[in-house]
Amino acid sequence: MTALETGRLIRSGKLSVTEAVSTALDAAERENGRINAFITICREKALMRAADVQKRIDDGTLTSPLAGVPVAVKDNICTEGIRTTCASKMLENFVPFYSAAAVEKLENAGAVIIGKLNMDEFAMGSLSETSYFGPVRNPHGTERSAGGSSGGCAAAVAADIIPAALGSDTGGSVRQPSAYCGVTGFKPTYGAVSRYGLIAYASSFDQIGPVCRTAEDCAAVTDVICGADERDSTSRSMFSSSLLSGLTGDVKGLRIGVLKEIFEAGMADAGTAQKVLDAAEELDKAGARVKEVSFPYLKQAFSAYYTIAMAEASSNLARFDGIKYGYRAENPEDLNDLYCRSRSEGFGTEVKKRILLGTTILSGGYYDEYYLKAMKIRNAVRSELDRIFTGTDLLLTPTAPGTAPLIGSGAADPVSVYCSDVFTVFANLAGLPSVSFPCGTDENGMPVGAQFTGRAADDGLVLNAAHAFQIRTDWHMRGSSLSAYRDSVTVQSHVPAGGKLPDEKRTLGK
Repeated sequence: MTALETGRLIRSGKLSVTEAVSTALDAAERENGRINAFITICREKALMRAADVQKRIDDGTLTSPLAGVPVAVKDNICTEGIRTTCASKMLENFVPFYSAAAVEKLENAGAVIIGKLNMDEFAMGSLSETSYFGPVRNPHGTERSAGGSSGGCAAAVAADIIPAALGSDTGGSVRQPSAYCGVTGFKPTYGAVSRYGLIAYASSFDQIGPVCRTAEDCAAVTDVICGADERDSTSRSMFSSSLLSGLTGDVKGLRIGVLKEIFEAGMADAGTAQKVLDAAEELDKAGARVKEVSFPYLKQAFSAYYTIAMAEASSNLARFDGIKYGYRAENPEDLNDLYCRSRSEGFGTEVKKRILLGTTILSGGYYDEYYLKAMKIRNAVRSELDRIFTGTDLLLTPTAPGTAPLIGSGAADPVSVYCSDVFTVFANLAGLPSVSFPCGTDENGMPVGAQFTGRAADDGLVLNAAHAFQIRTDWHMRGSSLSAYRDSVTVQSHVPAGGKLPDEKRTLGK
């Protein structure tokens, strides 16, 4: 069931908020041992909130389409009174005293948060395997990755535990796992959603976005969370009307450019490229004008993204030193030992690797050679995309070069893991809106994702194109085969203390 369908049932009185939330909580607790999508489940807090929301719906003070809908939030987005770990030992016991702006708005609209979702540590990864709390499993096949870094978001929606989740997208972190799990993930234009309360990885790329079953749900969630926020100077109000009400499904005359680089050797596998072409053909039948376009800076954009992202990460994560923030090592010999051991013991391998690379990039001898050159490429990418969008309304590409890999396969070839972001990072470099939506399956039945990217502030156009495809196909509603993972081996997630799934009591430190 989608988020909007759930909201309609609640408003009609056919489903109570408590019933909707209890069902989601039961599913989360039942399935988490298999897919490990949640780090924290907030049963007591969610049920109390459900009762309050029901009263406000009954007395007519809460009329939002999302009122009473159970949702969950990626664990790098702050939630008041619920721990926010970033899937790291460094923040294992961090309980914020405030909520992110996007969370505030979602709760003001009546959505009920049932828990915090697993992810790559500090959002660094493309497979959701670097979490301190163990890897997220793909509901379509638990031996496979859910993608990253918002893997918990995509897995929880694909498993029908919740109809909507809030994720964050730095280089494709919402869209790539959505593609691997067969759901719809949307990265709004940079600045459309406040980043206040989002724990920073790479500030000039980070953007909060929804993961849902449909483009309609993504529009509904974005309508709620978007807008200017005085606590984030990069945020602004950029939509004059509701994104949801603008979804018509009409694509007649829409100029869609299919990126010809997807046919280059090594850029995408043949099966994935063919599914994207099939999606283009479907929209062509609906009246869109499909043509081939070239974006020659695709590989350069990929290199520039990682250079800048690692530089920003090394700066942002400097605050986690055991004194200002984060895990503190026990019995240090002196101040230097405290710093060194706190960061060595608190961060995982992938985070340490990116901090070291970022520090090197920013160091005196390499700044001009790497960081400055990457910034020049970023400007060139923006200029080239501006040129492309003078003759094209949307770019259509695969979301990822292939489908979800086996868990653990990335350890042997980490470069190939980075390369899975090759079709997503250019949208972050230029701050453009981009949506991933399911467009088929491979020979193993794993979902294939296609992606539309548009001009800045053309979020409605991007979502409407995905909506048009979803009106004409049913890939987005096929979901995961729950029986497929119920029959598989139960996952033993790593729980660092307590010996069982963290619950609200542990979360609140009671």
